[in-house]
Amino acid sequence: MKRALMMSSLALFCGLLLGTIIGSALPPSVHASGSAAAIAPGVSNNLSRYHSTATPQEQPLDPNDNTILLDRGGQVLEALKAKDYAALSLLIHPEKGVMLTPYSTVDPIRDNVLSRAQVSQLAGDEQYYTWGLADGSGNPISCTPAQYFERYVFNTDYTEAPKVGVDTILASGNALENVVEAYADARFVEYYFPGIDPALEGFDWCSLKLVFEVWNNDWYLVGMIHSEWTI
Repeated sequence: MKRALMMSSLALFCGLLLGTIIGSALPPSVHASGSAAAIAPGVSNNLSRYHSTATPQEQPLDPNDNTILLDRGGQVLEALKAKDYAALSLLIHPEKGVMLTPYSTVDPIRDNVLSRAQVSQLAGDEQYYTWGLADGSGNPISCTPAQYFERYVFNTDYTEAPKVGVDTILASGNALENVVEAYADARFVEYYFPGIDPALEGFDWCSLKLVFEVWNNDWYLVGMIHSEWTI
């Protein structure tokens, strides 16, 4: 009996001793309570390269880059050509809207300004508005927004304009050209037709100026200026 008890005690002692020896030989990472504790100071965790929550930095807009400006102008023309006013509204300045000028001279007091929401619903707006005075007669220009766009914005296919100028007035008549003064913090692209009907010998010249300002690191439309031969 005593011998059996002594043997059991000896076996227990040997087991404890063996466990201590094996435990001390294990690497430190096994004893760590968290994965971060197993990363040595000065050594980066490669997992962070694939699970980073950092957002890539957006490239700042170069306001002097004509390519970006012309590209935005092209987007506006394509939306106008397709009469996709929902797409056009997204290109309009979210805070300022777009000012519409029927004859070259910008008048911030009298020219109508449409918001993004108004442009997006333009095709369905049947209300008549006054947009200025008609050249020659002096009568009010009274029509729906869609009719105005057809006559004083996209009166011809400006995607096919033979001449395009950046911050340059390509043609002028007897109306004051004041785009630079009216939009001091903007840039503009002019799309110009020297004439449409050869029989009219240039008296039917016309152009569309698209005026843009920078907002939130991108160009947005703030003005559309129609120009043509006037009396």
